[in-house]
Amino acid sequence: MRGADDALVRRALAERDPLPGTAGFAGEIDGHLVRDVLGRQPLFSERDDPSQWSFDHRDLSDPVAVPSGHSRPTTADVAGGAEQVWTLPAPNVTTDTEEALSRVREAVFESVDSVDDDGLAVAFSGGVDSAVVASGVPDAPCYVAGFEGSHDIAAARDAAAAMDRDLRVVELTHEAIERAVPEIVAALGRTNPMDVQIVLPLYLLAERVAADGYDRLAVGQGADELFGGYAKVAKAPDDPRVEAETVRGAAREMILTLPDQLERDVLTLRAAGVEPVAPLLHDRVVEAALPLPGELLVADGRRKVALRAAAKAVLPASVAEADKKAVQYGTYASRELDRLARQAGFKRRMENHVQQYVESLVE
Repeated sequence: MRGADDALVRRALAERDPLPGTAGFAGEIDGHLVRDVLGRQPLFSERDDPSQWSFDHRDLSDPVAVPSGHSRPTTADVAGGAEQVWTLPAPNVTTDTEEALSRVREAVFESVDSVDDDGLAVAFSGGVDSAVVASGVPDAPCYVAGFEGSHDIAAARDAAAAMDRDLRVVELTHEAIERAVPEIVAALGRTNPMDVQIVLPLYLLAERVAADGYDRLAVGQGADELFGGYAKVAKAPDDPRVEAETVRGAAREMILTLPDQLERDVLTLRAAGVEPVAPLLHDRVVEAALPLPGELLVADGRRKVALRAAAKAVLPASVAEADKKAVQYGTYASRELDRLARQAGFKRRMENHVQQYVESLVE
């Protein structure tokens, strides 16, 4: 079992408690494969033989993911054996603004302050998420990845200066991308460009972290989903990318995408040689975020309202309020992967030209 001890998992199963006080867990217990409600720990089994399982799909010949929130007997086939035992809570909205903000502050800082900094580095993009995480481990080195001139490097430099933190820059290159793409595809079992673009800078940053002697990497994953960090959430219900009619409903849609995203991110980081640490995905933070009203997620176009309010207790205002681009755009990973595809003859007029390029690198 990864992420929790057996006794806690048994209690969570018996009580059907989806948020028993962990940062995610998965593994085998009492003849069952289990994976937490948000899928924070990836878990796979052989499609037709669940007695064969692993935390890495590459160990199996025909792997399928154990669904988040499910228990699967190790003697059943995947079609009939997986049972959903945990579902994400849907609490009533908190109407007391001060109480809601207080709960977020307490949960966030309990989580980040409890992180052990032994062998730890921080993935630091200059946004509020990674800066809050970094605040809890003041002696851990901060790393940012990107092409020179990219938004993320500039933002990280500004934030590090404001926080009086040393910053190590991992400059991306075309050669590094061409080498890393096949390694990432092997780790993920995916070739779609969006997934590859998102984890490219993370993978190369984590490689540098591991080479520098650190075996754990603190990340800000989960904050955008839990606290309303996406533009499509802010624009709900007018953005066609979400189905919900409210900001709060759209944020919940994003939370429900976490299992797939976290599988991608965790497998990438482990392939690069580090174990991810994601304090903003602790159960206590999830519990504090779920009841937030829409106005504490997005207000007048300002996203992550509650998280930014909490962050001001430990961060300079310029960092707590900093806007950040999505990682694939803020690092130029998306732009430069597209450039490489076109240079290799995969023109934009071709269908899925970047994916064709990715697949050509794998071949």
